[in-house]
Amino acid sequence: MPEGRPARLAVLTVSDRASRGAYADRGGPAAEDWLRATITSPIEVQRRIVADGAESVSAALTDLADGWGADLILVTGGTGPAPRDRTPEGVAAVIDFDLPGFGEAMRAASLAEVPTAILSRQGAGVRGHSLIITLPGNPGAIATCLTAVFAAVPYGLDLIGAARVETDPARIRAFRPKPKPEPNP
Repeated sequence: MPEGRPARLAVLTVSDRASRGAYADRGGPAAEDWLRATITSPIEVQRRIVADGAESVSAALTDLADGWGADLILVTGGTGPAPRDRTPEGVAAVIDFDLPGFGEAMRAASLAEVPTAILSRQGAGVRGHSLIITLPGNPGAIATCLTAVFAAVPYGLDLIGAARVETDPARIRAFRPKPKPEPNP
């Protein structure tokens, strides 16, 4: 676990229009605002915008995880079924393994709000000491999805050797197992 530095959190927006400046990025700022309102421990946040496509996503994730040393990377956008939505493929190309429960929980939470949630392909995976979570691009959907899964994120970061994060229990009560008592001699 990285000692003596704030947790490094990256927010990667995937959008052709936002990367060209033709559309204001709303997903990236929404994800960053959610993180800052939820995490109480020191953090550094880096935001980037890339065009849709597996290659642009893969390159950015590799740089954020390996180059910058991100502990947590939130990816917004490109998770639907449209022809240019290739965020899941870009993530799959760079992760060591996936965590399918994240996608299942996010879709279930979103389905309670909109019937089109079943079209989403968001999920999560691990690259080295980086946890990568893919999210829809809609700010409201981002909050729904993060609220559905974030209680597991701090412990997940602990398990992969990433920086420790603490949450505001009034927003998200992070789960960490209680230490086992020492056996009596």
